[in-house]
Amino acid sequence: MAKITLPGLIDPHVHLRDPGQTEKEDFYTGTCAALAGGFTTILDMPNNKTPITTFDRLEEKIKIAKGKAVCDIGFYFGSLGDNLEEFKKFNPPTGGKVFGIKLYLNQTTGNYLINKKTLEKIYNTWSNIKSSNTLALHSAKVLTKFTLPILVHAEDRSLDQVLKALKKIRKPTHVCHISLASELKQIINAKNEGLPITCGVTPHHLFLTENDVKILGPFGKMRPPLRSKKDVDFLWKNLKYIDVIESDHAPHTIEEKKSNNPPNGVPGLETTLPLLLTAVSENRLTIEDVLRLCFENPKNIFRIKTDKETKIEVDFNKSYIIDNRYLYTQCGWSPFNNWRVLGKIERVFIRGTKVFEDGKILVKPGFGKIIAPLAINH
Repeated sequence: MAKITLPGLIDPHVHLRDPGQTEKEDFYTGTCAALAGGFTTILDMPNNKTPITTFDRLEEKIKIAKGKAVCDIGFYFGSLGDNLEEFKKFNPPTGGKVFGIKLYLNQTTGNYLINKKTLEKIYNTWSNIKSSNTLALHSAKVLTKFTLPILVHAEDRSLDQVLKALKKIRKPTHVCHISLASELKQIINAKNEGLPITCGVTPHHLFLTENDVKILGPFGKMRPPLRSKKDVDFLWKNLKYIDVIESDHAPHTIEEKKSNNPPNGVPGLETTLPLLLTAVSENRLTIEDVLRLCFENPKNIFRIKTDKETKIEVDFNKSYIIDNRYLYTQCGWSPFNNWRVLGKIERVFIRGTKVFEDGKILVKPGFGKIIAPLAINH
């Protein structure tokens, strides 16, 4: 295998920090990083400096993105449990602007934390916007009509709360960035029970362990934190139960990371695919696995329209060293700096237009489309 062509990849979990913290990243630099990493579609999280918990804030965010993005981008809504009246605005005809709602059950960037007691109320209130088609959730035993999913940051014991709510109120739920063997075991059991649940894992939770924090220092600080080798090995051995790879691209400036109170998060858009392709070369997974995790499942779970002329060309045999100096992300660093990887992204096309070649962005800010779920467009 030398040069290969893949469909434009989908990352359903990024934090581009725009608006409010554009010194870390903005819609232009973040979408440039996406193209450089082979991702033509990304979905941006709502925990901005001012959380996206009102329809007006969402529309303002979309307006800003329209003028900056160079790849396709969609958005999630957020809730602290005090904005339930806003939910009805996501029903037709005004809805169709988000791919789901994100809830945080653990402390993370932006102090964007819901009270666990409000979780069930949010599950009950989140408006159902259904398509006429059915959606097969990977590894689940049932088909369910499409509903805008609920995404959760639920580490360790917080996952118990989510599963209790899900058993009572069966709405599609996506558990973000799982990192523990115990979490994946719970999700496998939930799938076997036929619950409408999916999950994602990040590259840093597959390729790094808690031992790497000794070397990375604050640049290895993230939520969820890096875990034991035993946990990482369990994720790899049970990759068939994981639905998507999500970068959880969470840039912070070098100065912030070196401060006395470094924030959680690491960038990942530009390094995800090279890491996965390197794992393919080591027979740890297959190209079919990469397509399932980074294209087919994200497309199906989040109802994303794709195009045959949106594709990436990769030199699978070309090895290179990840170098902070050549990253597009505004934060300018990666926990995988100095790693040798295999698989160089040479060209990227969106709807037939060449947007990236030989390390250069070829389109102007605003080229990317603001996207919505297919269920709303029809």
